[in-house]
Amino acid sequence: MCDAVLMDVAGLCVAARKSDYVQAALRATGESGTCTAIGHASSFNVATAALCNGTAAHGEDYDDTFEGGPVHAGAVIIPAVLATAEQHDLAGSDVARGVAVGCEVMCRLCLVAPKRVHKAGFHPTAVFGALGAAAGVSSALHLDATQWVNALGIAGSMASGIIEYLAEGAWTKRMHPGWAAQAGYRAARMAQAGFTGPRTLFDGEHGFFHAFANSDGCGFDSMLEGAGKEWLAADIAFKPYACGTMAHPYIDCARKLVSDGVEPADVTSIECKTAEGIVHRLWEPLAAKQNPPNGYAAKFSIPYAIAVGMLRDDAGLGDYEETVVQDPAVRALASKVRYIIDPDNPYPRQFTGHLRVTLKSGEVREASQGHFRGGREEPMSADALEQKFMANCAYGGWTRDRAVNALAVLRGLRAARKVELAALRG
Repeated sequence: MCDAVLMDVAGLCVAARKSDYVQAALRATGESGTCTAIGHASSFNVATAALCNGTAAHGEDYDDTFEGGPVHAGAVIIPAVLATAEQHDLAGSDVARGVAVGCEVMCRLCLVAPKRVHKAGFHPTAVFGALGAAAGVSSALHLDATQWVNALGIAGSMASGIIEYLAEGAWTKRMHPGWAAQAGYRAARMAQAGFTGPRTLFDGEHGFFHAFANSDGCGFDSMLEGAGKEWLAADIAFKPYACGTMAHPYIDCARKLVSDGVEPADVTSIECKTAEGIVHRLWEPLAAKQNPPNGYAAKFSIPYAIAVGMLRDDAGLGDYEETVVQDPAVRALASKVRYIIDPDNPYPRQFTGHLRVTLKSGEVREASQGHFRGGREEPMSADALEQKFMANCAYGGWTRDRAVNALAVLRGLRAARKVELAALRG
């Protein structure tokens, strides 16, 4: 898991390195130091590296996900732990420890109050990420038990991230993992220095889930069951498409219908069965999802995802560029997509897709997919992950030789006596 997440995050950082949002983040926070912002020549302080790498890794919504959440653990934990390793001269084994623990904590936090954090208006990756990063950095630094508990308690007051970015495709969601990464580092270092946080972070009267899930009826047994024996993070999923995870099975269904002979020009309507838990983020307001204002907003639109899947046979980085989003043919097809709620949908345990397409002839064609391709039931192969890494590096302007050299460093990182990331700069 560690090597795969490292490779995926690094490739995504390179892909986004020239983007306007990453450049803005670097202009705002680019203070010098000894740490690497992947894909950039200069070295930066630990907070800048964690923030900017986390922002870049999540910026195109092409990063890993945990199907029981969903959360994007790699975009938080990898930037936090790599910056820590460079700042404190850690070994690769320390990085592996920090990544494993940090990702596992994020995944397990998802099980406590499923769907409630999103419904309360918060981004789970953001708020769980601060705690996961604190756990990962604390583990990488070998903090003792008291310091470890204090780090999580402190991080609870640093956690933040609302989902209002959905209104107009603003950039704040892109920033959330980076903010969580640097917050987790600060929390761990404060705990290491003796600063205290509440031990009742989770079960206290004013605890974490009371605040972020509007709930006191939490399933802490689910979070703890099998801890230390069963590693949920081992099932982290990797995305084949550059958009919100729950849209992926719908894209696969759309592509399958076209491959089976459906002509997009013959489609009069598309009805989709969906989970109630994703409606407020990926389906509503429906008119706005059918006509997203920009490429980033389009990443959180299932109507758009279905349209590009049908018309372009993909939903990669290039399919969310502004010229594609404004394409009249894409918008016309997206306007034909509607949804109905399936009360038996297994979300968030599983991500599913279903399309019922009516053609001009009156014929009805259907396609269903009961899982997320790239996840537990159909994991992405090692070759496919490497191809994704190379493609992301090429998208970011790196030569093949440069990408191959970086890949060699990433593959050898866990065995390194000291973490050196110079090959990831520039």
